[in-house]
Amino acid sequence: MLPHPAVFHFPWEIHLMKDGASVRTSGRLTSYKPQESKAILSTQQSSIWYHVTVQTTFVEPFQPILGAHYLVLGEIEKVEGVSGVVLCARALNCVDGVDLALMQQAIQEQRYFFEERKPELNMLEPLSPSNV
Repeated sequence: MLPHPAVFHFPWEIHLMKDGASVRTSGRLTSYKPQESKAILSTQQSSIWYHVTVQTTFVEPFQPILGAHYLVLGEIEKVEGVSGVVLCARALNCVDGVDLALMQQAIQEQRYFFEERKPELNMLEPLSPSNV
């Protein structure tokens, strides 16, 4: 069975995710330490800044552009001694120039669409021996 696809989460939602969860998120690259294979993505919501630590081991080498907007696909890792979580990147793409307000609106609409369809999708699931 295939794992569930990575769902888009805003940077202010990342700390709520379970260890090993597949996640998509985005933010501005504010720091990159190649010797540690770590990057920091930052996003502002209202007046609060949120930062996500990204492990870049699997996407190197890449040409970082500080201040550019990046989209990340990866898995959540809980690291001892570090507050918050680390996102282990599997894909890291520069998406500078994307209309961020429109992207947020599209994500919210997609979430609404999937929430509406949940009861319909549950009815389509085949019966397993435990459900009979």
